[in-house]
Amino acid sequence: MGIFHYYDIGNAEIYVFDDFLIKQVKEGAFISDDDTELFVEIIEKHFKNKNFAFISNRVASYSVNPLVYNAANKIPNLVAFAVITNDEKMRETSRFENKFHNKPFELFENLSDTILWTSKIIKQEDEKKSEIL
Repeated sequence: MGIFHYYDIGNAEIYVFDDFLIKQVKEGAFISDDDTELFVEIIEKHFKNKNFAFISNRVASYSVNPLVYNAANKIPNLVAFAVITNDEKMRETSRFENKFHNKPFELFENLSDTILWTSKIIKQEDEKKSEIL
């Protein structure tokens, strides 16, 4: 599970792997619609026509405009959304944000469990896709 690519996009770091990416937003950042354009470019570059999962590693406190999830809802090959955090306030915020997107969602306390879950969801979606073809 080596890192495929690394991006520092100013307010966040993105780690791209074969079947998922991890976004780690920096302390005090505000994520808005403007931030989604570069993020979508990274997704298109690495996951074009391939199912993948988004993992948010929440180690810092930051704010998100919930409307950014509209862009995520329009990415058909984004099949799962996971959040890693041990902070209860961040878990509550994540549950609230979950109301704004239509992807399978789960909260985790560690990366290992997150990867197992996202791999399962991706496999299920890949199987659905092959049945259609």
